[in-house]
Amino acid sequence: MRKYEGKCSNIHGHTWIAQCSVEGSQLNSQGMLMDFHDLEDLLEEITGEFDHTLINDHPSFNEEGLNPTAENLSWYIYHQLEKKLEKISDIIKVKDVTLWESQDACATYKREE
Repeated sequence: MRKYEGKCSNIHGHTWIAQCSVEGSQLNSQGMLMDFHDLEDLLEEITGEFDHTLINDHPSFNEEGLNPTAENLSWYIYHQLEKKLEKISDIIKVKDVTLWESQDACATYKREE
């Protein structure tokens, strides 16, 4: 991690769990806002960019100089999911993204209202 003093400044791994919530004002004819499988597929497209990689080398974290913190990763996933949802629906919006670093440590990003 850049500009950080402590043991997490060394390269290390995590098994992240990404959790997201979406919201909207209308349900489809089946009574759903969105099929969870479709949402999961979109989330996997985004999180797949980081699978078995050094996050520091990812363009958004390398070129922008972002630290690969749970806070920055949840921000990144939120905005990527927002772009993907905009292409398929003008009703469904991202409410929040939580990135779990461990069972008891997570960060949530949500846009201010």
